[in-house]
Amino acid sequence: MPKDATVPHSIFDRRESEVRSYCRSFDTTFTTARGSILTDETGREYIDFLAGCSSLNYGHNDPDMKAALVDHITSDGIAHALDMYTVEKRRFLETFEETILKPRGMDHKVMMTGPTGTNAVEAALKLARKVTGRANVIAFTNGFHGMTYGALAATGNAGKRAGGATPLSNVSRMPFEGSLGDVDTLAVIEQMLDNPSSGIDAPAAFLIEPVQGEGGLNAASAEWLRGIEKIARKHGALLILDDIQAGIGRTGTFFSFEEMGVTPDLVPLAKSLSGFGLPFAALLVRPELDIWKPAEHNGTFRGNTHAFVTARLALEKFWADDRFQQEIAAKSTILTTALSDIADMIPGATLKGRGMMQGVDVGSGELAGDICARAFEKGLVIETSGAHDEVVKVLAPLTTPDETFRKGLGILAEAAREAIAAQPQPIAAE
Repeated sequence: MPKDATVPHSIFDRRESEVRSYCRSFDTTFTTARGSILTDETGREYIDFLAGCSSLNYGHNDPDMKAALVDHITSDGIAHALDMYTVEKRRFLETFEETILKPRGMDHKVMMTGPTGTNAVEAALKLARKVTGRANVIAFTNGFHGMTYGALAATGNAGKRAGGATPLSNVSRMPFEGSLGDVDTLAVIEQMLDNPSSGIDAPAAFLIEPVQGEGGLNAASAEWLRGIEKIARKHGALLILDDIQAGIGRTGTFFSFEEMGVTPDLVPLAKSLSGFGLPFAALLVRPELDIWKPAEHNGTFRGNTHAFVTARLALEKFWADDRFQQEIAAKSTILTTALSDIADMIPGATLKGRGMMQGVDVGSGELAGDICARAFEKGLVIETSGAHDEVVKVLAPLTTPDETFRKGLGILAEAAREAIAAQPQPIAAE
């Protein structure tokens, strides 16, 4: 037993910054994880419906990736190489080209950025401005793109933006699909850009999440995305599709925009790109836009060699054929059915998202938070999202066994029933 077991969080409270967040919702100390199960230091198990905020789409400690990584390390494989050539980088790029890019008719270059999603977004913004010679970027209501200044400027959340403590500029906000009710947001955007007196500077790029992860699981339709691409082309702007949370199988296909009839210029990737939860981010760039000079954008940890090992194995294991995609589709149906039942319990509740990136808008951040807190007490790790944290959001590993998945969804339904029953009842008029 740890020497501080009687006061398990004392060192965290004493030494860790107040900026910590997830641990405040999940008040235990985890020790091990396998597949879709987390275990804490008391031995209690939890079903994981958070998956590192979609960084663990293949689950915790996949045995094949783990074995490959251990073998790489024990054989003195390269641990850090800046952006020098290595065998593992070559093997990853060859596999990514053959397994992902070519089958989807994509000819994008792969730019290794710093190790997190916000680094990939920063690179995309910088390159779009360099290519077009313009400063302004169109971002969207409820969008989330990262916490460094350029990405933060494109992020909508007021609390996140407040952390910047300085004006955030060179971004114009436009309404995401459905954000204005029945209003045609494509028409609004087009009118604003066509009007030389609208005050909107010509954009370098449109930056969009096809499914808004932190913004409440708002999912853009294929028609709307094609409309945005058409407007971008008309105005000489690039199309950046931020697939950091929605990609790598989360919505059912490797990229969330597949089969939607759009061709993005730039695609930031991160989170589950490594396959193993290791830091790894990249930016996909159409070849004609790759106008960087050497080292014009770099970072000490660009291209994580350990992540190349696990990412390559993940591609070979899960994406060499369509079986994994079919499994995701089957689980997505289970998820939709279960969440529909929960939504039926709550007046006005609606389903959000698509694929294995779905949730229920319960109409209140207080209710959503109570549901998630009760679920955690019952052994389920799950979080909220949305402008008011009103969406209960399921991000289970895509590899979760059906029995475990259904058990977790059962816990969620039980937590929802209890939370609803605990809500204050309206006083009947006499």
